[in-house]
Amino acid sequence: MGPVFWGCLLLWSLCMTPTQATYAGIKARVTQRALDFGVQAGMEMMEQIVKEKNIPDLKGSETVEFLKIDYANYNFSNIKIHAFSFPNTSLAFVPGVGIRALTNHGTANVSADWEVRTPLFHDRGGANLLLSGVYFTGVILPTRLAFGHPALGLQDCHAQVSHAHVSFVGELSALYNTFSDPLEKLILKNLNAMLCPIISGEVEALNANLSSLEVLTKIDNFTLLDCSLTSPPEITEQYLDLNLKGVFLPLDDLADPPLSPEPFELPERLDSMLYIGVSKSVLQSASLAHFTAGAFSVTLSTREISEHFLLNSQGIGSVLSRIADLYILSQPLVLRIMATEPPVVHLQPGNFTLDIPASVVVLTQRRNATEVEPIVSMDFVASTSVGLAILGQRLVCSLSLNRFRLSLPESNRSDIKVLRFENILSSILHFGVLPLANKKLQQGFPLPRPYNVSLVNSDIEVLEGFILISTDLKYEMSSKQQPTFHGWGDVNWIRRPGSGQPAP
Repeated sequence: MGPVFWGCLLLWSLCMTPTQATYAGIKARVTQRALDFGVQAGMEMMEQIVKEKNIPDLKGSETVEFLKIDYANYNFSNIKIHAFSFPNTSLAFVPGVGIRALTNHGTANVSADWEVRTPLFHDRGGANLLLSGVYFTGVILPTRLAFGHPALGLQDCHAQVSHAHVSFVGELSALYNTFSDPLEKLILKNLNAMLCPIISGEVEALNANLSSLEVLTKIDNFTLLDCSLTSPPEITEQYLDLNLKGVFLPLDDLADPPLSPEPFELPERLDSMLYIGVSKSVLQSASLAHFTAGAFSVTLSTREISEHFLLNSQGIGSVLSRIADLYILSQPLVLRIMATEPPVVHLQPGNFTLDIPASVVVLTQRRNATEVEPIVSMDFVASTSVGLAILGQRLVCSLSLNRFRLSLPESNRSDIKVLRFENILSSILHFGVLPLANKKLQQGFPLPRPYNVSLVNSDIEVLEGFILISTDLKYEMSSKQQPTFHGWGDVNWIRRPGSGQPAP
């Protein structure tokens, strides 16, 4: 039964981080193919776990009627599961309810050391136990708790083991094996009474893991990502949909931004295991959060500009000489470029663009002076195309300049020709600023990757008002590895105020 729940947790943790939510900016769809993958991956995980798992000793006392013994105190220790098989295990959606789990014809081989004390004798030895005809069915109920935390429930649990065969080892094994039949019936009686409570305990343990997930994800030095559930999952016959908040927040201000997402629907596709739709509002909140945090500002010295222009056929001289001609200055130049408003996101089918309203100040530092002084300031709007790709387990972006429009203050129009500076600053943006930005963007953003699960056959496309990621999943784990939750790679997790933990 364990693989079923490990598989569910695996799929669940792919899609969410918890907190209280107000609207959905991200939609995630889990298909039947993902459920089938969850079963397969869950089996592989359990095979790794059970071989190294330390099972607590089982102690108790029973009346052994067939031996006319009033009581027998027993202790099973060093319990090891050597092999198990659940050949017929499946997960299927129950519309409007949850996910039905079913396994039958399961088997397990268990070994243990035993010790028995009775009024008549005391003995110890070893035994092997073969369980067969293992059957379980139940409905797993995914839901949403306070602060957007995900949770699992279990209903209609029915579990039993049809057969148990005990084989004793040791000097008196032949004698004990003679009385194994009544002992096997006792084991089945007690085991079948315990199975559903044990499974319910496993579900509660998974809920403890889910509730321990942090609320906000630290994406970079400027922003956090709130990606909590906004509503309980929606379940149909073919898929499960998750509505997630998906809002970027500045590190020093965790108030929700004044943005309202436009509704969007995922396309009716089932070919991939997982679909994730990221709405325009999520990207706009990222733009606003970074702008509020002061991320869209860069100061370039002559040396920094040169490092990028020297790699280009135009060369640094052809550009800076134009500025020198205008000002006849021998002092080093400094360019300070900053966004004046949050960049505006546009998503059209196959086209992702950013309009960046900004200003540029050209400064210089005269000889023997300690402060820089401005030469001229200008406002401009740069329209850039955004390229998207999934490389490995990261989302990688790149920027390219489409259009550049410069406007000068009235006080400067008599001294400077707008067209000449448009050409100069367009070149600086194209060959200086954007390469700096792309160098950082090429590092990419880590995608969710729990339990050594990799994204494979991934695709990303821009649709009307949202970005759609389609991907399959692959599970890999060496024989020495134990599954641990990796979440968003090496990013930090931070709780939101009101969740009982300190905020940053």
